[in-house]
Amino acid sequence: MNENQDIFSHRETGPNLSVQRSSGAEVFPYWSFTKTVIAICALKIVELGKLDLDEHLADHDFSLRQLLNHTAGLPDYYSLPGYRKAVANDEEPWSADHLFNATMAQGSLFVPGEGWAYSNLGYMLARDLIEDVAGSSFSSLVSEMICDPLGLDSIELATTRKHLSRVHWDGAKRYHPGWVYHGCLTGTAADAARLLHALFTGRLLNADILEQMLIGHPLGGAVEGRPWTKCGYATGLMSGRCGSVGRTVGHSGGGPYSVNAVYHFPDLKGPVTVASFTDGRNEGVAEFAAVECAGQN
Repeated sequence: MNENQDIFSHRETGPNLSVQRSSGAEVFPYWSFTKTVIAICALKIVELGKLDLDEHLADHDFSLRQLLNHTAGLPDYYSLPGYRKAVANDEEPWSADHLFNATMAQGSLFVPGEGWAYSNLGYMLARDLIEDVAGSSFSSLVSEMICDPLGLDSIELATTRKHLSRVHWDGAKRYHPGWVYHGCLTGTAADAARLLHALFTGRLLNADILEQMLIGHPLGGAVEGRPWTKCGYATGLMSGRCGSVGRTVGHSGGGPYSVNAVYHFPDLKGPVTVASFTDGRNEGVAEFAAVECAGQN
């Protein structure tokens, strides 16, 4: 970590006990932690019997589960040179149709269920699906299913540059969140930690559906420059182990100007959930900070 880099962390250890390392008022982009929230909303709709995790979606050869655990074989739009160039030039976002067609022109990567490849496009499709089935916007679903019941007042979906004007990192205030096609939630570190802690303390999904969410796809062992000693991906959750803190489940995120790591550590006394946010582009910095914070007594 660079000596001028600030880290903001919030540690949840129970319903009435938390350790806070920031003023609590700073708002951050959640980046790919938004994927965990999309998965929670999707699974709540599954709970209601309006979606099936394993049926092929209409006009597709993959299921909702495969979209959410990155085994659908879909390519990713970040690999498109034109996408990266447009973002670097601070252009207005492409239409969703243009983005979809440009990404799929790369071709499917493998037969669904026979491989693993991280795909932001897959989460765009998952968000579209749950909005269509629920007849409600993702923003409304997040409020109704998660934020209102838990009292998480800071979280909102950023859709315009103006929405990012409230975030802590000055650089991110100039970014158009429309370039994150599955959506980019924003909020405090405390609300990110409380959201994930609520998931693992049974306040968001029933036990059977949470068990389905935790079914993981193993991806290997240690990752250089990051705290993982075993890694995998479940349903909207990065899942593995980080050394002495044991099992580690949640999501990292990164975008222009900042990174974050929001993780639950079920093997620790408590158990413990931590959300860490910092500037820069190295997700490992935020992950190491989360692990260090989690391991403190």
